[in-house]
Amino acid sequence: MKHSNSIFSILLSGMMASCGLIAPSDTVNPNVDEEAFLHSSQAMSTWVNGTKRSFAQGIGRFCLYTEMISDNYFNNYTRENKVFDIPELRYTDPDIEDMQRIVANLRESADYGIEVVQQHDRKTTNTDLFQLYMIKAYSYILAGENFVALPEKEGGDVVVAKEQLLQAIPLLDKALSLSDNVANQAFIHTLKARTYHRLGDKENAVIAARKSLELSPDFIYQVTFDGVNAVGNALQDVVWKFMFQPLPRLDFLDPKYFQLSANEERPICVGKAEENYLILIEAALADNQEEQARSYMRELLRLVNNRPVQYNINDQLEGRFNGGFKKYPDSSDYRVAASSKDSYRSGLVLNRKAPHFISIPYISGTSVTAEMINQTTGIDALLELTYLLRQEIFFAEGRRMTDLGIRLPVSEVEAKRTASAQAYTTAHIPGFIPMGQGMDAFVIDEEAKTVTIQYNMNKIIVQHRQSSDVLPFF
Repeated sequence: MKHSNSIFSILLSGMMASCGLIAPSDTVNPNVDEEAFLHSSQAMSTWVNGTKRSFAQGIGRFCLYTEMISDNYFNNYTRENKVFDIPELRYTDPDIEDMQRIVANLRESADYGIEVVQQHDRKTTNTDLFQLYMIKAYSYILAGENFVALPEKEGGDVVVAKEQLLQAIPLLDKALSLSDNVANQAFIHTLKARTYHRLGDKENAVIAARKSLELSPDFIYQVTFDGVNAVGNALQDVVWKFMFQPLPRLDFLDPKYFQLSANEERPICVGKAEENYLILIEAALADNQEEQARSYMRELLRLVNNRPVQYNINDQLEGRFNGGFKKYPDSSDYRVAASSKDSYRSGLVLNRKAPHFISIPYISGTSVTAEMINQTTGIDALLELTYLLRQEIFFAEGRRMTDLGIRLPVSEVEAKRTASAQAYTTAHIPGFIPMGQGMDAFVIDEEAKTVTIQYNMNKIIVQHRQSSDVLPFF
């Protein structure tokens, strides 16, 4: 693939602001053209560092957008997109264009490192190439999980979601061959399990999930940020500043991205061992193995309960309203029901008012208990519990929109220049998704101190398990 000077300039200026090749004005040093860069002493390490920076920032923005589209968060202010919560997903929306651009830039930057920089830098290591192949594979996973279709290259024909996911597998295998780090290998096997799960390939998903757990039963893989050098977590910016409000039954998990010092930017998990258990649980239920599923759930619960918790977070400025559009419950006096047909539960809403401090699990957390697991019977009820676990464990990690079966359209910019894209300019929103901000709707009874959520989306997902949009193993 030929890489034009314009593409090189865009990638270099966008990714290298923290590197010595960029002038303090954040513009590309005019003395550093492509040829000079490729013959510099640290070309590959510089490119990989920039690609990792771009990966982190892209994940942050992706999480911000997709969490809003799902039932996890409601945008209670005006700064961010005000139609994603409906959800209204038009191909003309600049935020959808931004999400498509994130995928394209990650893929292009990985390709440039693999195809061009590697040829010029003899100091390229397997660790460098591991990062590039992993990021390229992840770009295909983002495309396949979140879009109806996307082009593989600038101006190229669009490729549908299934094919995007299939493209990720050999790239993950290549990344695996480049790594001698057990945690990284466990991460790649988890990405394979995740991809096979979305493809509905139960057998291969289970094989990959088990292999990952054999390598490491508790690994995590995160993208990291740098507040000192303005590499920020976009989702942290809106949840810590109370612009986004969580669905009330998820209140106890928010803010997953808190700030303990002025420049702190919290990392985001893009892989963790919990996913493998969730895949094994769903596979067991697809095979009508209830007790096996419960056994995996108990193992998962032990892992989640051993994940770290940040204690004594001062969130007293969070009033769960603060001039926003609607008021949210703001004390532990409230009990929450997932719908009018579900029981009220205590402990889901935290008391943040002075003099109280809060504690938040920041890798994984759940409200599911061993008692709930033991008392739940029947495939449908266990599936609903599984998807509650998925929602809580992946909270604020950009995964919920995919589980709801929502897929984004090809953007207007691409549709105008690629004939094959014009058939994919309509988002896929399953008919069971409540519109008109229904996923975020709830009723507060101030006198009874109860909150009733309008739609239990985990139950709705299970009710439509025969749909190709959700529950890939069914």
